[in-house]
Amino acid sequence: MFDSILVPTDGSPGSERAFEAAATLARTHDTTVHVLSVVDEHGPTDDWDYDGDSPAAAFIESQANHVDTEDLSVTAAVREGVVHDAVLDYADETDINLIVMGTHGRTGVRRFLLGSVTEKVVRLADVPVLSVKADAEPGTVSFDDILLPTDGSSGAEAAIEPAGALASVTDATVHLVSVVDTRSLGVDVGSSVIVDELESVATDAVENTSDRLSEMGVETVETAIAHGVPYRAILDAIEEADADLVIIGTHGRTGIDRYLLGSVAEKLVRTSPVPVMTVRASDAGEEQ
Repeated sequence: MFDSILVPTDGSPGSERAFEAAATLARTHDTTVHVLSVVDEHGPTDDWDYDGDSPAAAFIESQANHVDTEDLSVTAAVREGVVHDAVLDYADETDINLIVMGTHGRTGVRRFLLGSVTEKVVRLADVPVLSVKADAEPGTVSFDDILLPTDGSSGAEAAIEPAGALASVTDATVHLVSVVDTRSLGVDVGSSVIVDELESVATDAVENTSDRLSEMGVETVETAIAHGVPYRAILDAIEEADADLVIIGTHGRTGIDRYLLGSVAEKLVRTSPVPVMTVRASDAGEEQ
């Protein structure tokens, strides 16, 4: 599924962790990795410290010290402009299937550009975006346990195909979780009935998703129903499953609250201790 992977780089540790993750996926899918450096027309450039033909080419060379690049097909590119626009334009021009970016989990860091930029790309990209924390442990990345949250919406369904495609190739275990959001419910009898209905919806969501994954060749699927604040419950599920990766669907371009996994996905990008792949539903752009 991931025939062409893009790693935008600003030379930060987040970019290095993103490249490591991209290299793992590239070997799994026999994929070309594009490394893109963008000269930000609105930001400082003094922190760039590269020798060689281009910042991207120098970055690739520097990664060869701890990432085996000999068996990888890697392409270097440089663009100038507004960073997130340049990333999205390059992805469109070169038929990228996956964007892998580093993130600091916060905004306002001027020296490293890929904090807030990552969140903009997550909202706007037409292809999946894998966000990797800058403070992740350096070295080889593995995706043996994948957490796949679902609420049964079209946004959640968008994440099934990439999760299944990756898990079927790597023999990963997929951990399905659906969260019953009980924040606005009281403790009266009526609330109990509503909780039962929400649990029924959640159960249907994980069962239907499990069936879809099995049809895609995923051999090991585990399911769970959780209660509470969705993104916090998902964070707990990451720890319980010892997950290496979260794949979550989103209508993140619009940020409409009725799509549960829109705002939840963005919170996970900022707070998850493991990489998060966001997958935008194809119809998200139609919502206003």
